[in-house]
Amino acid sequence: MKKCLLTMAALYGILVGNLPAMAQTNNDEQTAAEDGEVYFRNCAAARAAGVAPIHAGEPGYRRKLDRDGDGVACE
Repeated sequence: MKKCLLTMAALYGILVGNLPAMAQTNNDEQTAAEDGEVYFRNCAAARAAGVAPIHAGEPGYRRKLDRDGDGVACE
């Protein structure tokens, strides 16, 4: 799943011309948790990766990022 998100981030980077910044796999904003799940430090990181909004059940979703509790984070 992480490879899929990183691939999506790289493709997004190509489209917007920011590939070097998007190709970083181990930065402070987006990391893989110990159990292999995708983790975004905040919504800015999710947006930079091109995955926002994040729906409940999708990689990277967590309740802390869902301010209004409607199941959609980083709206």
